[in-house]
Amino acid sequence: MSDIDMIRAAAGRLEGHARRTPLLSSPFLDEIAGRRVLVKPECLQHTGSFKYRGGRAAVSALEPALRAKGVIAFSSGNHAQGVALAAREFGVPAVIVMPADAPRLKIENTRALGAEVVLYDRAGGESREEIGAALTRERGLTLIKPYDEPEVIAGQGTCGLEIAAQARDAGVERGDVLVCCGGGGLTSGIALALEAEAPGLRARPCEPEGFDDTARSLAAGRILANAQGAGGICDAIVTPQPGEITFGIMSRLCGPGLVVSEDEVLAAMALAFQRLKLVAEPGGAVALAAALFHPGEIAGDAVICTISGGNVDAAMFIRALQTATD
Repeated sequence: MSDIDMIRAAAGRLEGHARRTPLLSSPFLDEIAGRRVLVKPECLQHTGSFKYRGGRAAVSALEPALRAKGVIAFSSGNHAQGVALAAREFGVPAVIVMPADAPRLKIENTRALGAEVVLYDRAGGESREEIGAALTRERGLTLIKPYDEPEVIAGQGTCGLEIAAQARDAGVERGDVLVCCGGGGLTSGIALALEAEAPGLRARPCEPEGFDDTARSLAAGRILANAQGAGGICDAIVTPQPGEITFGIMSRLCGPGLVVSEDEVLAAMALAFQRLKLVAEPGGAVALAAALFHPGEIAGDAVICTISGGNVDAAMFIRALQTATD
């Protein structure tokens, strides 16, 4: 199980490699939300998402002899790129199992980082876990899971360490920290960091309608799955259900989940570009959408939210920008 010591150790290994992303604000966003809004733009992280933190943390934690044999991951794109870059930095092979319907940009970027990409039919019911397990056995690779992996969670928790320090600098001691949530790696990592470094701040998972497995699981007190495994515009955070490790952490530390519509996500993407000059992908904008459009469900005079990724295809980004003029 990940803990604050693992997160601090991961922070040490990431020093000089991961970017310390800023905490941004805009009076225009404050006016919409009715409170102070502070945005943590992990879209500015290496590979365009927070996933580099977990990928680098996990690869760097491996014994050198084991790492040299290579690593494997399964991902719709952001974890893929994070692991691919980390593997390239260590000079070891990387195989990434990706859904064939993932955004073309993410597939191309993963290959450009030197990884071998193996595509599978997510909509048709093929299992990335089974494909990954077979390749792991055949080639002697080490599997780096996208969220339910202690070292990955620890790497994502370094984002929470930064939030805690930046919130103190901004004079924010109490309030909600809204986190874009798929399997829960970023949410649980941030929650662990806040527990130790900023106990007045509470992590809350944010998800799109139709893929709100974490919110429903937290409400029910047990892990619940989504009715469908793919679809919608928020591909980066579409997962079958919360992880076993991540759910245990989130159920202990997180507040209730927040659920937003796709229209709210597109509007948040447009506002992030207009007011903060940030490019957010749909899955990366759900927390900002919750901060802006669900103020009655949030506590405190200030809210902190992540933009977890910015790897968006041009057509989708244009669609988001058009919402501002419709």
